[in-house]
Amino acid sequence: MSPKPPPSATSLDSQRAPEPVGLYPHARRVGNLLFLSGVGPRQRGSKEIPGVVLNPDGTVSSYDFEAQVHSVMANVRAVLEDAGSRWENLVDVTVYLTDMKRDFPTYNRLYAEYFKDVPEKPCRTTLGITALPTPIAIELKCIATI
Repeated sequence: MSPKPPPSATSLDSQRAPEPVGLYPHARRVGNLLFLSGVGPRQRGSKEIPGVVLNPDGTVSSYDFEAQVHSVMANVRAVLEDAGSRWENLVDVTVYLTDMKRDFPTYNRLYAEYFKDVPEKPCRTTLGITALPTPIAIELKCIATI
């Protein structure tokens, strides 16, 4: 008996989430699983990052981390919905923070608010990293069911 072929994969792009900064889709569906590429807080159609003030040389002068969290959550929700899934279907969330010491308490508090009414909470991993491809302080990588 031949092995069963893997389920086909479909790339999906959201018209509401920010454009990817590289050659990748917003998400990819394989069977009933949806794998999201890293999603940041940028706004679609611009390079604007909510709450971020840049110096003339493009480095970050200051940032409102709470504004970035709200924006990244809205972007994740947009990708999920545009791909035929929903917030409650998240099964795994990987969080990348560029300043763990400063931002983790705020992230943890806001995360709890976003998931307080979700009966089955997703698994979560939080990583502190030194930088992301754009001047953002947070990025999420998620897996959901469809």
